[in-house]
Amino acid sequence: QVQLVESGGGLVQAGGSLRLSCAASGSIFSINAMGWYRQASGKQRELVAAITSRGSTNYADSVKGRFTISRDNARNTVYLQMNSLKPEDTGVYYCNVAQRLDMYWGKGTLVTVSS
Repeated sequence: QVQLVESGGGLVQAGGSLRLSCAASGSIFSINAMGWYRQASGKQRELVAAITSRGSTNYADSVKGRFTISRDNARNTVYLQMNSLKPEDTGVYYCNVAQRLDMYWGKGTLVTVSS
């Protein structure tokens, strides 16, 4: 099993920045993709950004140019730098890790952007 612990969420005003972190621990062999999803109240969970083991990235259109995903393979940690935050970025952000055929989820961290 792989455990994921997220941190960095909180309350910020529109236009502000936050940095999320997610550290993986446990039975780690070869993590493939790492990513962040979010779920706003009453909406489905959606992909925000993902990064492969080789560093290729993928972003939701709504966050391109504002969010940056990165990872530290030595620390099995993925980061999400969020700039120019908007009220519509509000939601619970979940870390996701893919290892072999398994996927793991963190418990989520709440991001609230006030207008």
